[in-house]
Formats: sequence, C-alpha cells, structure tokens
Amino acid sequence: MTTTATGPGAPAEALTGDLFDLLGRSRAALIEACSATTTSERYARAQLAALRAAAALLAQVAPRSLGSRPRSAWEALARQRPEFGEWASFFTECGKRSAVAQSGGAGVSVREADDLVRQAQLFLDAVLVHVGLPAADASALRLTPIVVG
Repeated sequence: MTTTATGPGAPAEALTGDLFDLLGRSRAALIEACSATTTSERYARAQLAALRAAAALLAQVAPRSLGSRPRSAWEALARQRPEFGEWASFFTECGKRSAVAQSGGAGVSVREADDLVRQAQLFLDAVLVHVGLPAADASALRLTPIVVG
C-alpha cells in the first residue's frame, strides 16, 4: 500500500505500509510505557516509542548506501531530517542516561520516566504531522502510577 501525504506542509513522499507499521508500533510502545510499573521499564518503552517514530521517518528516506558506515538512528535522523535535529539530540542524551542507569549508575526517577513518555508522545505527534497524518489523541494515554519503595 502506498499513498501520498496531502496534509498542510506534508512532504510529497509516499506513505508506505512500513511507515504505517512503524508508527503503529511506536504508538503501541507508548501505551506499554504508560502501563509500565517500574521507572526503568517506562523509560525504556518511551525510548523505544521514539526510536520507532524516528525509524518511520527514516523509512521515507532512501536507504543508506552499502559503503557508508552504520549510524545510530538519531545520528541518521539529524542528518537526513535536519528539522528533527533537536529531537535527535534530546533522545541521544536520553539513551546515554538510560545506559548509565543500566550499568549500575544512578537510576531513572519517576519524574524522568513520565517526562520521557510525554516527550515521546510529542515527538510521535510531530512525526505524524510531518508525514501528513493527524496527531494522535494524547488523552487516551494515562500513566499508571509507579509505586516507589
């Protein structure tokens, strides 16, 4: 299935089944993040949601040539979609924060995990609008309280 984006400011690129699949998987990861019962799980699922939204944008760009070096999705996004460069920088830093926490460093707080869910939702909405689709209904996302202690 391929359609063309027609929304205001929408790029004239094809909307493929892969793009729709990645956007759907991004939304599903956001829903999982909202129902997570630990901060580390919530943070990781929110990161995954953002990464899948970034992958959806990158799916619209010609695949990298076989001779080029592999890049992180965030590095590729900043290069291929400069208008999303600030988002790429933000989520790169979140990935570093997560790696420190996973390696035994300071853990992620409830506030940080909840904030990342909200930022991932905003990023997904920005991606949806960019490709000419309506933003998601954020009211459907309700954070399950995380019990600390």
